[in-house]
Amino acid sequence: MLLPVLAFVLGIVSWTFVEYAVHGWMAHLYPTFVQRIHAVHHRDPRAVFAIGAWPFVALLLIVPAAVWGICLSTLFLCGLVSGFASYEIIHYRLHFARVLTPFEERLRRRHLVHHYANPEVCLGVSTSFWDRIFHTEPNPEQLKKLLPKIAKFAPLEGPTNLRQAPRLMFGAWLQSVWR
Repeated sequence: MLLPVLAFVLGIVSWTFVEYAVHGWMAHLYPTFVQRIHAVHHRDPRAVFAIGAWPFVALLLIVPAAVWGICLSTLFLCGLVSGFASYEIIHYRLHFARVLTPFEERLRRRHLVHHYANPEVCLGVSTSFWDRIFHTEPNPEQLKKLLPKIAKFAPLEGPTNLRQAPRLMFGAWLQSVWR
């Protein structure tokens, strides 16, 4: 019973690295196709960035589960997809919701610093762990200097592009693949 739980938890933890790699390296630090897509979210945070990834994520889970059934590797993938879903919820809340906990407040401050003060720091959204590992976490003094730049930003109001999800999920994804 312990191995299946560990496989699932390892999938969640692995997601945090994938999140950092995609958002940090592919969307900010190195020129990739992800930069164009992600730039839309930085111009307008109401634009949900990762919505176009859901078809690929679904296939990542469905195909191995259909081929191998429930085994350690598919439980790992379930953890990975659960991490992605959690990231999506956290990211939405950081932009649109009133914070509920001190942890969420810390994540929101870091993410707003990333968006509005310095896009080359605080690249992790759901955790700062990889920022500390890869030296993209501002030290406390640097963070203190950046915080006044985000003081005026309240949670966003109004619609997101979520209602356009079917078109965005397939249209933007196909455009990025075929360019």
